[in-house]
Amino acid sequence: MNGGGRRDLKLIMLKIKTPKTHRAKRALEKRAPKLVENGKKTLILHGMKTSNLLNSVLTQIYHLKRDSAVKYTKKNENIRPFESGGETSLEFFSLKTDCSLFVFGSHSKKRPNNLVLGRMYDHHIYDLVEVGVENFRPIESFEYDKKITPQTGSKPFLAFIGEGFESVEELKHLKEVLLDLFRGEVVENLNLAGTDRVFVCTAISSTTVFFTHCALRLKRSGTSIPRMELVEVGPSMDLVVRRHRLPNDSLKKEAMKTASDQPKKRIKNVSSDIVQGKIGKIYIPDQQVGNMPLSSDIKGLKRERREAKKNKWNWMPVDVSRKHMLDRIKYESCSS
Repeated sequence: MNGGGRRDLKLIMLKIKTPKTHRAKRALEKRAPKLVENGKKTLILHGMKTSNLLNSVLTQIYHLKRDSAVKYTKKNENIRPFESGGETSLEFFSLKTDCSLFVFGSHSKKRPNNLVLGRMYDHHIYDLVEVGVENFRPIESFEYDKKITPQTGSKPFLAFIGEGFESVEELKHLKEVLLDLFRGEVVENLNLAGTDRVFVCTAISSTTVFFTHCALRLKRSGTSIPRMELVEVGPSMDLVVRRHRLPNDSLKKEAMKTASDQPKKRIKNVSSDIVQGKIGKIYIPDQQVGNMPLSSDIKGLKRERREAKKNKWNWMPVDVSRKHMLDRIKYESCSS
């Protein structure tokens, strides 16, 4: 009896549920892999303990990404991204909300005001960067003309200033994560008049980055290229890199695959040559011309018949009929 119960349990665990409604099918198709992926969504989570400063930071990040972010305010005790087994709940929330980026905030005596920025691949953790927040200034502390406030969902510029982003491994990794986090949807064309914000990241040292959000104001310059002015609108903060974890080579190679990297399907009877280029072979079956019936209604035969008929009557005058011709033959025979 126990053995049968175990087999039933295994069958239930291996059972794959298929969508039964059109709404469920559309939802699965929307989450399915695509050649051109949808815009990346960000999941914002709180740890078991957070400070007031960290709560404000998470709220400000959600405000900047309101159109493509999901924020959970409930405390999560089981989430520890850098520890083995501590990523299970995080990956479950990623699958539930279809988010490929996450921001996790926690606070402790050892790591105060701690932020973990990470990316997901196939709803599993791809890479992680842990930073500490210092010298934080919220949006409310900045004074500026409210008419230049950036619109929600507008495409931003990102500026990375400093040699550390090219030479220091931790800052190079942080740059990649920040690019994915704030760049929005990937577009082919960009209208300059619609760009109204810039994220500026300045490498102060080998472990510290000054991050600020600025509004972009376009002014006349007397040329076709406008003059750009930056107005700091907040938030701003110092990000101190504490830990980071890169993906392994096999996972990175799998995640970086694109449609052009896939092996091309072989086309039959087509080959390429360095000199002649693309060469194709065409197979034509034996037409058996000898067994083909010839029709009498051929233009060539009709032309031959017309020419033969014309040559036969060429010696006769045009105004003499056949009867007159016979009378002439009889008269000549009698006179002789």
